Amino acid sequence: MKPKIMVIDDEKNYLILLETLLTDEGYEVLTFSDPELALAFLDEDEVDVIITDVRMPNLSGQEVLEIIKKKHPHIPVIIMTAYGTVDGAVEAMKCGAFDYLNKPFSNDELLLTVQKAVKLSFAEKQNLILKKALWEKHDIKNIVGKSKAIRDVLDIVKRVAQSDINVLITGESGTGKELIAKSIHYLSNRKDGPFVVVNCGALNPNLLESELFGHEKGSFTGATYTKKGRFELAHKGTLFLDEIGELPVELQVKLLRFIQEKNFERVGGTEPIKVDVRIIAATNKDLKEAVKNKEFREDLYYRLNVVNIHLPPLRERPEDIPLLAAHFLKIYSEKNKKKIKGFTSKAMEFLMYYKWPGNVRELENVIERAVVLCQKDVIDYEDLPSELKNEEEHFKTILDFLPPEINLNQTLEKLEAALIKRALVKSNFVQSQAAKMLGISKSLLQYKLKKYNILKTK
Repeated sequence: MKPKIMVIDDEKNYLILLETLLTDEGYEVLTFSDPELALAFLDEDEVDVIITDVRMPNLSGQEVLEIIKKKHPHIPVIIMTAYGTVDGAVEAMKCGAFDYLNKPFSNDELLLTVQKAVKLSFAEKQNLILKKALWEKHDIKNIVGKSKAIRDVLDIVKRVAQSDINVLITGESGTGKELIAKSIHYLSNRKDGPFVVVNCGALNPNLLESELFGHEKGSFTGATYTKKGRFELAHKGTLFLDEIGELPVELQVKLLRFIQEKNFERVGGTEPIKVDVRIIAATNKDLKEAVKNKEFREDLYYRLNVVNIHLPPLRERPEDIPLLAAHFLKIYSEKNKKKIKGFTSKAMEFLMYYKWPGNVRELENVIERAVVLCQKDVIDYEDLPSELKNEEEHFKTILDFLPPEINLNQTLEKLEAALIKRALVKSNFVQSQAAKMLGISKSLLQYKLKKYNILKTK
């Protein structure tokens, strides 16, 4: 596809000259003598580069530039004028012009400028495509789950995203705290800015201050150059402080000062550096307990915990397990080029009743492993790891769903009736098969059918 160039000039001779010159170079050229018509065209179609004169009736080139930069900031604009001054060039560049050409200009000068502008335009478009892909990937609609707990979390995410308020995300490891942090960022007005992650527990404590705040050249042994820290890199975006509970107390003081004053100094520096950063923190620790134990500053805790989003463990929302399992099955089936349709009922039963100490991350790993090992078109319980098939643990998990105070006889009868009904359904109501599944005789099964008034429903 040919790059599309728009030329705006009230002098028709220049329009003809530029159209001929640029067309011969392989560009598609659109010419307008009326800047208002040109701007109206931009509302309906796209161009790659705009070349505009300065002095024109109705609207000046400077006004055209300002309008374009507001409505179409990714399009490079080249200003040309026969009345060029240094002040005019400086003002145009301040307003976002790509370049400033004085008439008359050489053909080579114009073509080189247009070539550079087209390269920038294509890079900007590619950047927009990548950003859009990121926005779509982290769209809140892509978070899998139908449980009330997850719906409540997503409701808070939508409400806090548009503000710059500090958020503390809590929950066990593997519950998806970083995923929620990214959703907040990509729903916010900062989505065009960077999302910078700092794992406070993974970095060397001696290097953490330099990682966060940067350092000046020569500030310590090995500091051979000036380095920007994560706070500077996150300017106009979001800084995600994961495992904030692992942050050393001395750095908690510096973080608190930044939150209060919105500036900091690099290690070894004396000049304050001001940045515009939103902070989202996350932890799997009980920070209230850490405050009591003098391991975490109380004032910093309240600064970070303006809004708390708690992610429940997977065992507390079992209704989300089939959805998450299907989600990961689709991802890893495509990745491994396999056509796996789903799970057997027995495999899903084990997935449903496992406690998932590693939460969603563990479930994802289990499904990835099962996809790799599966040799059929459905995942069976044989494809699952041994810890999921531990019947003793399985039974303990079932007990967790029962209240601590129950009538034993009534509960056993209800359980027995439920197991009989399930066996009948799975055997297509063939009583001999159902009895075999339950490990009892057919006559005993018939006795229990009468006892519990279980009628054939097929």
